[in-house]
Formats: sequence, C-alpha cells, structure tokens
Amino acid sequence: MVHGSFRSLSPAGLLIDDIVIERDRILIIARSRAVAGECPDCGERSRRVHSFYERRLLDLPSHGRTVQLRVSVRRFRCAMPGCPRRIFAEPLHETVAGKSARRTLRLDAIVHHLGVALGGRPAASLARRLMLPVSKDTLLRVVRRHARRDGSPLHVIGIDDWAWKRGQRYGSIICDLERRRIVDLLPDREPATVEAWLSCHPEVRVISRDRGGGYGQAATKAAPQAVQVADRWHLMENASAAFLEAVRRSMRPIRMALGSTMIDPALLTHAERLQHDGYLRREEAYGAIRGLAKTGTPIKEIVRRTGRSRKLVRDIVRGGGGDVFRSRSNVLEPHLAWLDAEWSAGCRNGAELWRGLQKTAGFRGSLRVVAEWATRRRRAESAGSEWLRKPPPARILSRLLSSERDHLTKGDAITVARIERAVPVLVSARDLVERFHAMVRDRDPDALPAWIADVAGSVLASFGKGVVADRAAVAAAMSQPWSNGQTEGQITKLKLVKRQMYGRAKLDLLRARLVAPA
Repeated sequence: MVHGSFRSLSPAGLLIDDIVIERDRILIIARSRAVAGECPDCGERSRRVHSFYERRLLDLPSHGRTVQLRVSVRRFRCAMPGCPRRIFAEPLHETVAGKSARRTLRLDAIVHHLGVALGGRPAASLARRLMLPVSKDTLLRVVRRHARRDGSPLHVIGIDDWAWKRGQRYGSIICDLERRRIVDLLPDREPATVEAWLSCHPEVRVISRDRGGGYGQAATKAAPQAVQVADRWHLMENASAAFLEAVRRSMRPIRMALGSTMIDPALLTHAERLQHDGYLRREEAYGAIRGLAKTGTPIKEIVRRTGRSRKLVRDIVRGGGGDVFRSRSNVLEPHLAWLDAEWSAGCRNGAELWRGLQKTAGFRGSLRVVAEWATRRRRAESAGSEWLRKPPPARILSRLLSSERDHLTKGDAITVARIERAVPVLVSARDLVERFHAMVRDRDPDALPAWIADVAGSVLASFGKGVVADRAAVAAAMSQPWSNGQTEGQITKLKLVKRQMYGRAKLDLLRARLVAPA
C-alpha cells in the first residue's frame, strides 16, 4: 500500500496500490474501493467476479509531470436468473470517470472550461503549457458534449438578427429578457424558422423585436397570444432617418435658399466640366421620367420606355433623384482657410501653395488638386464673381435643423433661418419628429392617434404609414417596460465569441458556448 500523503494524487473512490514516478510522468496503479458491482439492467448487486481488465485514465498534472491512472476494473456475473445481461463491468465511482472516458472527471471539467473560455486553437495552446495533452478538436468535442439547455419556461423574449457574414448571411438570436441570458440561436432569420421555434414555446407572453416585418409576421402567426413590443431605440432612429431623407429630398430648394445654384461653366476646371455635363444629361433624363409620371404612366411602363432601373424611376416619381450641381468634395476642405490666407497674402502659384501645405499641415494630396483650386480661384477673380461657400451636406443640415438655437453658432443659425423660411415643409417635419421622440421618451401612447393624423399629409407620410402598419407594437413600446436593448448587448457578446474565439465554429458550438455556459 501507498503512504497516505499520496492518496490526494488520485480521485476519491480509488485505492492506490502503487505509484511509479518517472522523469516526465507519474503512474498511479489503483483499483476500485467497491466490494460489489451493480448490474446496469436489473440493478442486482453481485460479488461473483468473472475477469479483470485495465482502464487507463489521464488525470490532472502534478509536480511538473503528467499523471496517468491504471485502474484494475472487474467484470461481474449477474446473479439475477432472468436478467439478459450475464456479464457486466463495474462502473467507476461517480467522482472518478464516466463510462468509456479517457480522462478523469476533474480533468475533463478543466478541459471543458478551457474550451468554453478560449475555443479550440487558443485553448489547445494554453493546455500544452498546463501539461494537458488535448488537441483543439478534443476541446471542441468536449464543449459539444457538455452542452445543455435550461428547460425553464419563457415568458418574455427578445429577438433580433445577427450577421454570420455582413450583407450576405444572417441568423437570429433569442434572449430571455427576464433572466437576461441567451436562450437559442437560429440558423437564419426567415419567418418560417421563427414560426417553428415559437410554436414550440406557447408559454411566451411578450415578444420584443425590431421594426423588421419578418419577426412581426412570424409572431403574429405562431404566437397570437403574445404582445409584440417594438424596440424604442429603433423607433427613434427610424424617425430621425425619415427626417434625414426628407432633408435629402429637399436639397434643391435648400441650395437655392443658400445661394449655391449659380454655375458659371467658365469657372469650372476640366474635371468639373465633365461632371457638369453628366449632371445635365441626368437632369434631362429625370425630366423625361417626371413628365411621363405626370401623365399617369405606370412605373413599369416608364421603366420600359426609358430603360432606367425600377428603383431609380420609383425614387424620382416619389420626389427624389434631383439636386443642383455641386463639385465633388476633395481633400482640400480642411485646409481652405490656410489657402485663403496665403492667397490674400499674395501667393498665387499652385506649386508653391502645395509645398507650403506639405510643410505646415502635412498635406498628402497631389499637386493637381492644389493647382486646380488655384486655377478656379484665379478665374473667379478675373470674372468678378464671389467665391461661394459650399453648403453643408444633408446629414449635417439635418443635425442643425434638429438642434436648439442656443447650441448653434451665428453662421449656423443664419443658415437654419434661411432654410426654415424657404422650405417650410421641413419645419413641420422637424416638429413631427420631435413630437414622436417626446412620445417615446415620455411613454405617452395616448398622443399617438393625434400624431398619426398630423403626419399623414406631411413629407414624413411614408414613415407614418409604417407606424400605422405596426401600431400595436409601437403603442406597446410606449406602455411596456421591455425593450431590445439587452438583446443588442447579447449580440455584441456573440460577435466577440464568433470572431475572436470561435471564428470557424458552427451553430452547435456557438449554442454550447453562449446558450448554457458551464
């Protein structure tokens, strides 16, 4: 027998007969403490030994050496006359190892935790440093084998899509909003897949989702008893996006109000003249499309006659597709103030201005860009024209129109005042967006009917139709405490696992890692 101080080397439930310490390993020869075996079929205990065989198990390393167990296991004869199993092998103690296992339970638990925390290849690299001889494939097999799911009922869930590969392939994530954890991952975001999952969970009472129609359609069909809640962040973002689109469609009158429509071809560079010719050709084609639309010609017929895409024709018919000509922005915009100052000081040579920009501001653009600017400036002065400042893009104008006057500079306030005076439809659209944001923030569903009536005749009518189509979920978002914020957080966690740890993992590994981690 072995001294008692060495008994801690082996798991409980074994008797150590001998220990052999070699250069790179510790070999422990042991046997089971049980005096009898229990038949797995009938449960009868037997002491009639039929034969012996040896099981080899890897255990936790010790003192810089790997540890291997050689356990002598007995085969017993079943003493029950009617039992179909005549001979059975004794199972090891529940703290030692499972059936047909090659590792002890305590080593298998460490391997599982490494696989869950790091994935395959990184965990295998760390395991080698810890003297655990396991491969990356073994680690992932252990993670799959230990995967389990919680069968507790679900009452409030959040559902959203996540990208396997952005723009090409998407899956769906389902979260338990009450317990703040991931419940399941679906391989796609098709309504049929979500319907099948919801049909298996009739206990769901609240479904928080985004504004996409697929999840709403699936929830309506498979879970009519559930209350659908639109995500409040998406509601406010959709309203802001609708206002931005209204500003983009109004850029022509905005530029006219700001005095940015005067184009003198003599002041344009060669590249800008090519752009201007293309702009004139597009305006001619767009005018033909608008003329056909005014006569009541269907969009399909306009597409056939003009040869333009259906998307472009539909956009022009709905009021888009038109803006005044403006030269393309370039890398000089951050340095225009310095160039104006140098020009006023008497420096009129493009090459000299370019070299000065390189020295003072680290300019990395080409000489041609600066030379074209100097040519345009020289032509403008010779023609007696003022240098017109380029108006801000639509996104910046949308922000300026939505900001409070106290937060604007004097120049921005003058710009906003000119736009409000020349394009009053944007003022009413801004007021409608602010009212909608206030409804969502204050959780005031009673104000929704009046807002829907007012938005119908505005430039935000399309957004209003979307709200009407999803009215029940929008009203629930203002009255229910649930939202999809924590679902978005779980998607961030999923992206971390998928990209950094399980980059090549399939859906079952992602489920094993995220749905029920050990």
